Amino acid sequence: MNVLVLNCGSATVKFQIIAIEETADRERRECRLARGMVDGLGPEALVVFEGTRGGVHRVVASAPDHRAAVEHILGWVCSPASGIPDITKPDDVGAVGHRVVHGGSRFAQSTLVDEDVLAALEALGELAPLHNPPAVSGILASREILGPKTPMVAVFDTAFHHTIPEHAHSYAIPHEMARRYGLRRYGFHGTSHRYVTERYAEIRGTPRDQVNIITLHLGNGASATAIKGGRSVDTSMGFTPLEGLVMGTRSGDLDPAILEVLSQREGLSVDQLLTMLNTASGLLGLSGLSADMRTLLEAAAGPEGRQARLAIEVFCYRTRKYIGAYLAALGGADAIVFTGGIGENAPAIRAQICAGLDWFGLTLDPARNGAAVGHEARISADGSRLQAWVIPTDEELLIARDTVRCLAGGSGRQTAGGGEGVGNA
Repeated sequence: MNVLVLNCGSATVKFQIIAIEETADRERRECRLARGMVDGLGPEALVVFEGTRGGVHRVVASAPDHRAAVEHILGWVCSPASGIPDITKPDDVGAVGHRVVHGGSRFAQSTLVDEDVLAALEALGELAPLHNPPAVSGILASREILGPKTPMVAVFDTAFHHTIPEHAHSYAIPHEMARRYGLRRYGFHGTSHRYVTERYAEIRGTPRDQVNIITLHLGNGASATAIKGGRSVDTSMGFTPLEGLVMGTRSGDLDPAILEVLSQREGLSVDQLLTMLNTASGLLGLSGLSADMRTLLEAAAGPEGRQARLAIEVFCYRTRKYIGAYLAALGGADAIVFTGGIGENAPAIRAQICAGLDWFGLTLDPARNGAAVGHEARISADGSRLQAWVIPTDEELLIARDTVRCLAGGSGRQTAGGGEGVGNA
């Protein structure tokens, strides 16, 4: 089956075409056929597509909305320029898997989209106003272009974290108020944390229900997850992706009383404060220079790099604190797994995060760590009781797999009940 994987943002549509086939002996064959994006939706959007022939199609074109972007994608995918012999018309796309950030309390796993599900996703826009409405737009656009016979599957970032127990996902605020408005820790980056958990089990030859690890998705967005028996039991992001680790432009954990101080003394509204915490804080706010770790590492090596060094130190310290907390919550772990743009490509950051964890038996191998850039590797030393790994994430592949499983009946529609309000929509 040829699966179109769509990741729709407010101004960007990213895609991949992944072919998945199950052989007679139940082996799974997977092949990435194309990828690309339409960036900066509007009259002059940047269109960048890459097909099986290796060439890159790069143009500026009008794509005012998600429907136009999906039309551009499918038009190119079905053309000879893509080099995909099995896709010459839209009907050759067997299904579409959509990344949906927020599934609320209802969606505990990937779900075939029908009218009821679509209405629920629209209602969840109140919980994720920046993320869910674009996903709904992508679903509607795909249905209009491909027709009702092409199935749509929603794959949720929050679904993997539905196994977090109540004592870990509850906030210590009045219970009825939390229940009424769905205020709880949902967690995000679930497709990434789940992918590296499954991949770690494959690499180690360990049944998934015996995997006890801490996964660190470190990029412009960053989160940590405690995995016990292959299931998420705690995660650093909360009601929104703002909670937890220091990120590129997000503050992470913060005393909420700070908002009152800034509101009174700077005259900022709630919307302005949230914009600041989401877009002008984190590494960018601390350094006053950049949200890009590569830029900060370069600046930190210079004589004027004090703020860059501070930003890096805070980022690593906060991550190390969460590792310690999750080691305590898990009662120990077998490994720490790094993924995401920083986690996969920044050996110096990994080393700084792990510094001082020898008390728990973690010793990095400097040569292995330095060589592990963008590929799978164990970076801990031989004999290290707590191992450390780098496993590049592949959220698109997981979305394609879930789409096929869902259509085959291996992961049908399932809801998690309890509570009222929009959090359960």
